[in-house]
Amino acid sequence: MNMKRLVFVFLATASIAQAAPKKVNLVIQTEPPQLDSSKATDQQSNFVLGHILEGLTRSGKNGEPLPGVAEKWEVNDKGATFYLRKDAKWSDGKPVTAKDFVFAWRLAVDPKNTSEYAFILYPVKNAEAIVKGKKKIEELGATAVNDTTLKVEFEKPCGYFLGLTSFTTYLPIREDFYKSRNGKYGADAKDLLANGPFTLTRWVHGASLTMEKNPNYWNAKTVKLDQIDIPYITPDNTAQFNFFKDKKVDMIERLGKDDLPLATKNGFKMKSYSDGSVFYMEFNFRKGRPTTNKNLRKAIQLVVNMDEYITKVVGIPGTLPGKTLIPVWVRGVKDRFRKEYPYNPPKMNIAEAKKFVEAAKKELGGSIPPLVWLTGDTNFAAREAEYFQNIFKTHLGLELKIDKQIFKQRLAKMTAGEFDIVAAGWGPDFADPMTFAELKTSWNENNRGEWKNDQYDKLIREAQSTSSVKKRMNAMAAAEKIMLDEVAIVPSYERTVIYIENDRLKGVVRKQIGADPDLTQATID
Repeated sequence: MNMKRLVFVFLATASIAQAAPKKVNLVIQTEPPQLDSSKATDQQSNFVLGHILEGLTRSGKNGEPLPGVAEKWEVNDKGATFYLRKDAKWSDGKPVTAKDFVFAWRLAVDPKNTSEYAFILYPVKNAEAIVKGKKKIEELGATAVNDTTLKVEFEKPCGYFLGLTSFTTYLPIREDFYKSRNGKYGADAKDLLANGPFTLTRWVHGASLTMEKNPNYWNAKTVKLDQIDIPYITPDNTAQFNFFKDKKVDMIERLGKDDLPLATKNGFKMKSYSDGSVFYMEFNFRKGRPTTNKNLRKAIQLVVNMDEYITKVVGIPGTLPGKTLIPVWVRGVKDRFRKEYPYNPPKMNIAEAKKFVEAAKKELGGSIPPLVWLTGDTNFAAREAEYFQNIFKTHLGLELKIDKQIFKQRLAKMTAGEFDIVAAGWGPDFADPMTFAELKTSWNENNRGEWKNDQYDKLIREAQSTSSVKKRMNAMAAAEKIMLDEVAIVPSYERTVIYIENDRLKGVVRKQIGADPDLTQATID
């Protein structure tokens, strides 16, 4: 072969190598149950939506609002005005306009759309009245002044509104595209339109997803990855670990208890962070459920040793015992909310617990029927359910039936109230105690147990109606005490996540607010 031919072959090979796409392979526990952003409620869906869509703002590493589609804004007690960047585009090249936000928000509060997250738009004028059928959707306090100016009127002063504008329900949806899908918007890759760093190009339901860099994203020059590929979807921790060990995926976003010694044995570098989530037992307060009985709930509260539970069941170093619904990381007036408003739950007391369960039996007609514990289909969920099944039986003589469901079906059963106790959890939607406190209000669709307390609702309304940080925090602290004293839930733990990632993977951001893990600025060598 002559030298010219050798040079040509070398250059061609080098060119091909340089052109190789920067791709990250991931494995996720379950496929997204809902990619219509007006209806999405879960973290898995929010992970995908957070990479393919962008709101008025983006959430920074510490939950701070950063410019997104809006390049600047003005906010006061009466409302806000957002000025959209002119180079913001949809993946088909058409501009993102103020009308796209108005349409999406109206869709979320439309009673016909049955969005479980409509409540998060209640700070916008008339939103709640629209949800309750008292006003027309056209009366929502969001107006497209022109293509690049969005005016928002508040129902009442809202000191945390800017933090909401990166959340899923506030993401834009283009009306013409939505209507062209004939009721199937978000059902498949072809039924979605992106305006974020990536587009969803392939979705094999129950098996895999692929997101590719969006060349029409206004800040595409900062996006280093060409592709985020999710070739595996499984809740099996062992399978996930083996995918990483065999170099089929570049990251395991959350290791289970049994994975830790394996990671150590294989020499994998483990990293940790607090993802901001709280977990708890949620009771069902619907008519006819035994868990409406406070003495029964008190018995369950007093029979559990959460320190033992964390050691034997959770098994993740750094995990904090659950004390309240509002976790330790959330800020209050000048310091952490928990430091300014401490709450110490009752300690385990089996003798007292037995007294409460006997009182409950008398009030429930002489006996307590088997309780249904609704949970997921992961290894951890099974271990947790069996732990409490043994505790309840041994110390209280209570039967616990375990109802194990895949993620999507568990959500459906929670919504339908088909449980006595559900293993529940909540990740923050924005960086304020309100994201946790509002969860137990009577109007919140995510209050799956349907606990209701008029004084609790009143206090949360007060907190939502003032821009005074001190008044807001005082009201939420008082409301939280009512909820915990009534044993609406039993907090179990605040999650610490331990994860592993390929050494070649750089720039992944783990955060408490927004899509997690965030790969919008990541790259791979």
